[in-house]
This record gives sequence, structure tokens and C-alpha cells, in this order.
Amino acid sequence: MEIVTIPFTGALKHKDSTGGQGVIKAGDVQIMSAGTGVQHSEANESSTEPVTLFQIWLFPKENNIQPRYDQRSFDVNQRINKWQYVVSPDKADNGLWINQDARFALTNLQTGKELVYTNSFSGNGVFLVVINGDVKVGDTVLGKRDALGISETDSFTITASEDAELLAIEVPMN
Repeated sequence: MEIVTIPFTGALKHKDSTGGQGVIKAGDVQIMSAGTGVQHSEANESSTEPVTLFQIWLFPKENNIQPRYDQRSFDVNQRINKWQYVVSPDKADNGLWINQDARFALTNLQTGKELVYTNSFSGNGVFLVVINGDVKVGDTVLGKRDALGISETDSFTITASEDAELLAIEVPMN
């Protein structure tokens, strides 16, 4: 599996059998490839503050690769009214590398602004998650923690009804 972790509040500590270890917090993204096998543990770093996060598991493009771990801090100011690619197989996106034709992008879209998402891979679909705020995609209104699966199109437009934080997960549909 390809495992992507994106924390929104608090901090999560990680340790695995490949020697990968670290603490990830809001603004960070972590990717781990289980590959041929890995043991790992995760725990809230704080005994008093909660941690909230998304952890997404994807099937890999190629099986039986070496397990690996990577994490990076991303400047959240670089995603205001535009997509910031945080996970991608394309090094030009400046995201963490993933063993799949998939991309993860974050944006902080301000009230009244529109943003287009265009697929990188033909035939992929997008799972759009509203982390906070309200947006509209076509005739569909989405609020905090709502999500929408979008397929059979290469692009779509999002309009922010109020300031919104969004995650777009582009994945193969087969």
C-alpha cells in the first residue's frame, strides 16, 4: 500500500522498521510505501492535545518495491487560491513521490474565488474533500467534511461560498 498522512491539528509521531521516524504536524505530509513489508507505529505526540488527520491508503502501481518513508513540511501560504501538489509521481509537481498515477493537492480557497482542477492522468477520478468551509461544484453544495467523487471528466470548477480548505485526491478508476 501507499499510505499518505495529512495532519490538520496536533502532532503524530511515527516510527517504522526501515528506520523512518519523525513527528508530523499541521502543514506536513507523510508518505510511507509498505512495499515488500514494513512494521510501524503511530501515536499522538501529546498527552493533552488531540490530533486530527486524514490517512489515505492506495494500492501501488508496482508491487514488491522496497519499503520507504518520507515526509515534508509545506508552506500553507503557497496554496492560497491555487493547488499545492503535496503527493505526486511527477517530480515537477514538487510533492512527495508516490508509486501510483495519483496526485494529492491542497488549497485554501477564499470566499467568492473559483479554482479549476484538471486531471493529470486520463481516466482518473478525483475525490474532493472539504476540510473546512463551504464550496460549490456544479450544482452540488459541499460543507465541512463533505466529499464528492468526480469521474468521467478531465476537469471541474470549484467556487468558494466562504473561505474553504480543500483536499483533492486524484486516483486511477480501475
